[in-house]
Parts: sequence; C-alpha cells; structure tokens
Amino acid sequence: MKKKIIKIGLIQSKVGDNLELNLKKTLKMVENAAEKGAEIICLQELYKTPYFPSKKEVKVDKFLETIPGESTIAFSVISKKYGCSIILPIYEKAKNGKLYNTVVVLNENGEIQPSYRKIHIPHDPSFYEKDYFAEGNNGYRLYKHKDTTFAVLICFDQWFPEAARSLKLSGAEMIFYPTAIANIIGNKPIDGDWHDAWETVMRGHSIANSLPVIAVNRTGIEGNLDFWGQSFATDAFGKVIKRASKNKEEIVIASLDLAMNDYISEDWGFLRNRRPDTYKKITNKIK
Repeated sequence: MKKKIIKIGLIQSKVGDNLELNLKKTLKMVENAAEKGAEIICLQELYKTPYFPSKKEVKVDKFLETIPGESTIAFSVISKKYGCSIILPIYEKAKNGKLYNTVVVLNENGEIQPSYRKIHIPHDPSFYEKDYFAEGNNGYRLYKHKDTTFAVLICFDQWFPEAARSLKLSGAEMIFYPTAIANIIGNKPIDGDWHDAWETVMRGHSIANSLPVIAVNRTGIEGNLDFWGQSFATDAFGKVIKRASKNKEEIVIASLDLAMNDYISEDWGFLRNRRPDTYKKITNKIK
C-alpha cells in the first residue's frame, strides 16, 4: 500500500479577555507549527474570544469579525510564507447582518476559501449559543490542500453522525472539529463522563467513515467552565495517534497516512454494504 502522508498541526490554547494578546499568541503558535512542517493547521473554536455564550446578554460587538478582516489578514501572511492551509474559527458578522459561528479556511497561498458556518447550534445551561449564533446557511464544505481533500465541522456538529457521513460521501479524506467544550464547575453530571463521550463519538465517526478525525479543544478555566483540552487526532480506524494534555497550551503535530482510508473502507465494506433505501427516516425532522 503506497502511503499518502500529510502533517497536521493542532493549536490548543487558553483564552483571556485581551483579544489582541490572544491574536498575537496564536499567530506565534501557528507559525511555530508551520516551521515544524505542518501542512494544515487547525485552531480551536472562537480562537480569539473568551467563550462568551456561557452567559446570557453579553455585549458581543468587540468579538465580531468580517471576512476579510483582522484574523484573515494576519494569518494569510503565515499561510503564504510557509505554504500551509489554516483553519481559522471566528465570530462572523455577515453582510446580511446575521452573526455566525464560522470557520474560514486559508489555502496554501493565503487565499480565503468559502466559509463554513456552524449548522448545529446547542442551547443549554452555560452553552447559550442560540442567543448569539444564527444557524449555518451555506451547507457542508470541502477544502483542498494540494492533493488532499478535507472538511471542517464545528464543536456541537460532532454529535451528529449524519454530518460526518455526508462529508465522507462527498469526498472528504479527513474531518477537523474546532471545539470549545468543558465541564461545568460544581456540576456532577448524572449521564456520565462527558469527556469520554466526546472522544468516543468522534472516534466512532472516524471508524464508520474510514478517515482521520481531528478535534481541537481549548484549555483553561473561563468563568464556570473548565475546558478539558485533550485535543487529539485519530488514524482512519479511530485509533488516537496524538493527544494533548488537559491543562497545557500545546502545539500538537501529527503525521497521518491517508492511504489507510481506502484500505479500511474496502476491508470492512462500510460503504459498499450501505442500504440508503432503508434510511429515509433520517431526513424527517422530529416535531
């Protein structure tokens, strides 16, 4: 089996209230990853801003960005210099006036690609995202880095197997999940270990779709949220090949062999044995 190796970079960091410092720190980390040979570099969800959806009625004007804007201009310098693609999650103020939780992808020439806007929006205690984000309206997206095709989903999207399968069928060779997920301090969930569920469901997407999954989470304590870090990358059969620590800011570099995708898929028959004729209820919305 001829290998197809791509090197990726995961940027796991703590986020403070000073947006300028957050930007400068992340720029430095991304350039460090590029210097180490990372070809696709992924930042965490809302990389520059504190996780403001943990509270209601937060004034968000200072967090908003346009496309192009401050982040795309700053990071395009690195992508052009090193020939790397950068996955850049921002809080977007769109031309239509709506506010989106958005990923901008800069290709290896520093060019802005069509954005992906988070489609699945949660609304739970300490995660009041429907108060701040409109539902994504531009569908799932594929991106190219040279001869590699990848996709990006955002945080809560990770709980929906339909999204991952749709991207696999569209031609994705790997899926990135920029994330901001945490334990609520003082809360003892009766439903079990949230972190274990988070990692398990994404490893399941990897196995079922025969492709690497890369999750990039923030770390540190913000208000009543203890972000658990532990960003990770799997191979095409769900094996975690690199994992960051819980509490440290880290640059994780991982080499992935995308040639495994077809081998796993063919060996297990996950796609050729599908029965789409039996899946019609999946598209029915529950009232």
